[in-house]
Amino acid sequence: MTSVKAYALSRRGFLAGTCGFVLSVTLPIIPQASEEDVLPESDAAVSPILPNAFIRVGADNSITVLIKHFESGQGPWTGLATLVAEEMDADWSQIRAEHAPTNHKLYGNPYYGDLQVTGGSTSMAASFELMRKAGAAARAMLIAAAADTWGVPAGALTIEKGIITHAQSRRSATFGTFAEAAANQAVPDNPPLKSPDQFIYIGKSIPKVDTAIKLTGAAIYTLDIYREAMQTVVVRHPDHFGASVASVDDTAARMVPGCNGVKPINSGVAIYADNSFAALKARKLLDVKWDMSNAETRSSEDIIAECVQAVQKTGAIVQTTGDAAAAFANAQTVVEAEYVFPFLAHAPMEPLDAIFAPSEDGGIDVWMGSQNQTTDQQVIASVCGVAPEQVNLVSILAGGSFGRRAQQESEFAKEAAEVFMADGGQRPIKLMWTREDDIRGGFYRPIVAHKLRGGLDAAGEIIAWDHCIAGHSFMKNSPWEDWIVNGVDPILVEGGLSNPYDFRDSLVTCHIIDTIVPVLWWRSNGFAHGGYAIETFLDELLEKSGKDLVEGRLALMTKNERLAATLRRAAEMADWGRDMRPGHALGVAAIESYNTCVAHVAEVSLDENGQPKIHTVWCAVDCGLAVNPEIIRAQMEGGIGFGLSAMLFNELTLDPGGRINQSNFHDYRSLRISEMPDVHVTIMPSAAPPVGVGEPCVPPIGPAVANAVRRLTGKSIRRLPMINALPT
Repeated sequence: MTSVKAYALSRRGFLAGTCGFVLSVTLPIIPQASEEDVLPESDAAVSPILPNAFIRVGADNSITVLIKHFESGQGPWTGLATLVAEEMDADWSQIRAEHAPTNHKLYGNPYYGDLQVTGGSTSMAASFELMRKAGAAARAMLIAAAADTWGVPAGALTIEKGIITHAQSRRSATFGTFAEAAANQAVPDNPPLKSPDQFIYIGKSIPKVDTAIKLTGAAIYTLDIYREAMQTVVVRHPDHFGASVASVDDTAARMVPGCNGVKPINSGVAIYADNSFAALKARKLLDVKWDMSNAETRSSEDIIAECVQAVQKTGAIVQTTGDAAAAFANAQTVVEAEYVFPFLAHAPMEPLDAIFAPSEDGGIDVWMGSQNQTTDQQVIASVCGVAPEQVNLVSILAGGSFGRRAQQESEFAKEAAEVFMADGGQRPIKLMWTREDDIRGGFYRPIVAHKLRGGLDAAGEIIAWDHCIAGHSFMKNSPWEDWIVNGVDPILVEGGLSNPYDFRDSLVTCHIIDTIVPVLWWRSNGFAHGGYAIETFLDELLEKSGKDLVEGRLALMTKNERLAATLRRAAEMADWGRDMRPGHALGVAAIESYNTCVAHVAEVSLDENGQPKIHTVWCAVDCGLAVNPEIIRAQMEGGIGFGLSAMLFNELTLDPGGRINQSNFHDYRSLRISEMPDVHVTIMPSAAPPVGVGEPCVPPIGPAVANAVRRLTGKSIRRLPMINALPT
């Protein structure tokens, strides 16, 4: 049995236990493994690191692709491994994937200043050419090794499904045969890549590399990992954001069998125990007095009122075209609308957790689902008093994230490091957050208010547009604050900034509102609330002008043909304009985000309680070249369900004293499987480089449904969630 220790050593140093084109033996973490289970060290020499740092070819013919982007169910392991398999001409059965080590110099994301971070739907866009070149380089090195071994010209060799063949001599061999020799070959500077007509895997719906391990339970998550003498730790956090510990009476907690200690840390009070049962029981018995001097004591309604008040005035200039003030002065009709969006949690299926243990070389081994490895590693090092390279951060599969695991200053990693050091830093700990900790733990999508004004001429044409946005900035007072320029947070306003409609005279402004409540990026960020406001308000204006809601949009999309084509396709799929069944209506929305165009048409009715029932959603998406169509469809379907949960039900509220009201899925509920609509997805053909799909599927679903509801009820839904705006 292979232990956690052996796995950590193999990942940290890329030690080899076999010969070949190999960086390390793939040693899986076994749940509840102990130190006694360490395999004896191999006498084999350490194999050289593969020059391109992304591929290991084993003597057993396996090909392990090191994925620098975090896998939490969105598919980068499969998508990026596909690119390597394509250019190597490997057999798909040979392909494996695992997270790359934490090393921003090798595995940085160019979209984020070379931080090793996953976000913004950039995984495929950032690595498409890189991973193809890695595969092509490995192929060339294998060909060169075979040519040298057989004494034949490299040009006389072919590869098909992982078999290298010399047709003239009728010799053939697998990759593993030449793995060791290939490691000594020169790395080609710019290996040629396949043309699209040569693709075997790209564009095909090949099986995901992690499906089998997840279906069988073999996939390892942080909660599955155990270390000898490890303590389970939970933290008692304050009920108010910004509060701190004033005093602790832990008398009753320490009497719980299995409770080993109670220690205050910056974020609350940590309880150390032999197991989770003892830790959670002891936490309930703590008597903590909190210092409220810096706490958030406003209600969410107070915060909303501040945002709504702000949008009554022009804010910092985001974007301006023509002369909006003059156009409004000449308008025949002016329509106004205000929108309010609540705090939203990410609510992934797996709450946050991490394991820390001292390593034999004086550093620290860490296992966690890290979406921002670089910052997590640096923060852990700072808290623990070691150099960043002494923190062996092993990225583990995670059960969802949606941005939750990529905090600006790695606050969860900091808490885990403080828990580890508060106990001396010599005994392994597992920090475990419960669902309640996660829902009540902050780092929400911000409260945001929008005010829109549209000016119409006598013919009903939109001649003026004014859009003001007010909300919290998670860039402010963070390492990312330099993104804010002249009072404009580009993430807060990205939905308004990316308005696809051609208004000759328009103005977009914003206000940044301060709050103690920690806020964070959330799947699709400002495109979700900004897109909702634009698409529902435009729908009202078009209807007021007597225009068709699809044709009216297309007439205004003069500068975005990709989005226009996507909208046309979605409308065709839904047979837009057909006679509807009584009590049913169609709603439409089209939004470009993260360079991906998505259009949704939703068929909606109202149930006996007046709540929307979504029957069918037709989705068209243009994400450039479709590397794996099935993953794209899955992301569209999942994003529609995620977006419907938020739009229909989700809201986090602070009571009049500033305390969070919600705590679990009973009062922060997700869409149930019986409520999921039928979804039909069309992927627009494209030869353009691929772009992201994890987030762009979310923004259009809310306004598409809201627009259908308005057609059914005559009521515009301008404050979410929808369940609060309609009768029950």
